[in-house]
Amino acid sequence: MILGRDMRPNRMFSAVFVLWLAISSAGAGAGSLAEDKQALLDFLTAVPHGRGLNWRRATDVCSRWTGVTCSADGSRVIAVRLPGIGFSGPIPPNTLSRLSALRILSLRSNRLSGPFPADFANLTTLTGLHLQFNSFSGSLPSHFSPWKNLTALDLSFNDFNGSIPASVSNLTQLTALNLSNNSLSGQIPDLKLPNLLFLNLSHNHLNGTIPKSLQRFPNSSFSGNDLSPIYPLTPSSLPAPAPLPPSPSQVPRAVPMRKLSESAILGIAVGGCVFLFVMLALFLYLCCSRGGEESFVSGKGSKGYRSPEKAVTGSQDVNNRLVFFDGCPFAFDLEDLLRASAEVLGKGSFGTAYKAVLEDSTTVVVKRLKEAGVGKKEFEQQMEVVGRIKHENVVELKAYYYSKDEKLMVYDYYSQGRKRGQDRIPLDWETRLKIALGAARGIARIHIENNGKLVHGNIKSSNVFLGNQQYGCVADLGLPSIINPMVPPVSRTAGYRAPEVVDTRKASQASDVYSFGVLLLELLTGKSPIRVVGGGDEVIHLVRWVHSVVREEWTAEVFDVELMRFPNIEEEMVEMLQIAMNCVTRMPERRPKMPEVVRMIEGVRRFDSGNRPSAEFRSEGSAPTPAQDAQAISAP
Repeated sequence: MILGRDMRPNRMFSAVFVLWLAISSAGAGAGSLAEDKQALLDFLTAVPHGRGLNWRRATDVCSRWTGVTCSADGSRVIAVRLPGIGFSGPIPPNTLSRLSALRILSLRSNRLSGPFPADFANLTTLTGLHLQFNSFSGSLPSHFSPWKNLTALDLSFNDFNGSIPASVSNLTQLTALNLSNNSLSGQIPDLKLPNLLFLNLSHNHLNGTIPKSLQRFPNSSFSGNDLSPIYPLTPSSLPAPAPLPPSPSQVPRAVPMRKLSESAILGIAVGGCVFLFVMLALFLYLCCSRGGEESFVSGKGSKGYRSPEKAVTGSQDVNNRLVFFDGCPFAFDLEDLLRASAEVLGKGSFGTAYKAVLEDSTTVVVKRLKEAGVGKKEFEQQMEVVGRIKHENVVELKAYYYSKDEKLMVYDYYSQGRKRGQDRIPLDWETRLKIALGAARGIARIHIENNGKLVHGNIKSSNVFLGNQQYGCVADLGLPSIINPMVPPVSRTAGYRAPEVVDTRKASQASDVYSFGVLLLELLTGKSPIRVVGGGDEVIHLVRWVHSVVREEWTAEVFDVELMRFPNIEEEMVEMLQIAMNCVTRMPERRPKMPEVVRMIEGVRRFDSGNRPSAEFRSEGSAPTPAQDAQAISAP
């Protein structure tokens, strides 16, 4: 009894001590956002990488760092997605392993090497680990039990060797496992994974038989190994012996055949023809239906590109990867683009533009080009020239992709613009001046690139977007040198083409000036470069129409009626009209150079004090809607 009383304080102290240790351990494991930030910086400093990342100590890791996702309350880093950054060498210990709240780690499509990081065992909250398309080597971890929350594991296209650990069976939440294209050997363990939906162990050095628990997966999951058939031969599965031929006495007598009547033969022939016709019609219908579907990439190009984080089955050509330019803030690869939701923005003579929204909500514009007339080397050289242009009035090329079947260009998405049609937002005069000046500055910048030889070649209103301050930004440059488009003679695009381009089909800087002049006329008149009237019997070219009106000295009739509500701008509009007329001069050598055009537009108005329309109109025109059909400026 006395002993019991003496022991109570000791037991109470022990309980308090154990509780304190538990709280201390939980606090130490919890970490903080500042510690996560330092761990990422330590990783970035220690690992060589080809592309620059916008990771700065002074910026917010949750909202400003490329490839980093934080928890809803912004307290921890929960996802790091850095595919195709160009990381090389081994992952340094005690860097990424300090991200104790990390759920998703994707470092695919880099050049990382060395063994599987042993301290990744500290990442106990991981649900997705994606290290495919690297050069990791050595054996797989012997114990997978620390990652009991994993639902997707992709270590394909590396140099891992040794056997597949039986401890993989501890990953009971796993739905996708991809260990293909390594050098794994030995027998496949009996992986009893109840939630596994996708398995790929192909192209290794595995032998033996396929465990019964995995025989529900297709043969392609195990191809490229030295494995026994999935279903071993049993007596019941052997084919039955062929019956002996009957003896002559058992051969039945031939039954006399009755001839078909002519009407029966005719009926069979007609029925066969009808059947063939129906089948042919069905085949043509299916072909036409499939051909009319819009796809972000062609069927040929999209084969084999499925979600690597939800089960990767295809392979990736390491020589045909998405190429990013230095300083690009994006962190995605071709696989991300292929599974992104895509919306057609517009179709042009050079290809189709898509708005693509990736899984991390990054929004980009992807230009899928028509068949290029040059090889890979010339294509890449042109992309490098275009990608070097960094200017506030030029939509920057962020990345490109080249393969035999697909040519893609990736740009920033500009949400500001205006729709065409009855619900479009009218532009005031000052905004139109800013559009003209911004576009002119952008084209002038393009013309000094490549030793003053670069040509835009596709200037039109749908390739001019509004920046943050409503200055024009020029997109879609440099394509005529790699694609020779077929432009119908009666189309909006044809209205921008200089007379010499119609004849020679060769764009020049002088033809860019002409196209810009047509763009100025659109801003001034609110009319399209080509209009078809009278039920298609008459085609009105904007340039010719303006010439005819000015010749008759009806200059005021040229301007958009929407501009008439603004006072004291007629003189400026006339000056801009003169600039436009100089640009659309028929003789190329008589057109001004773009730097001169910029100076002339700058002389029209000082942009520190613009016109002041009514408050009602300001509120109407200050918030442009997204240019869903990529027509950024022109009126109907």
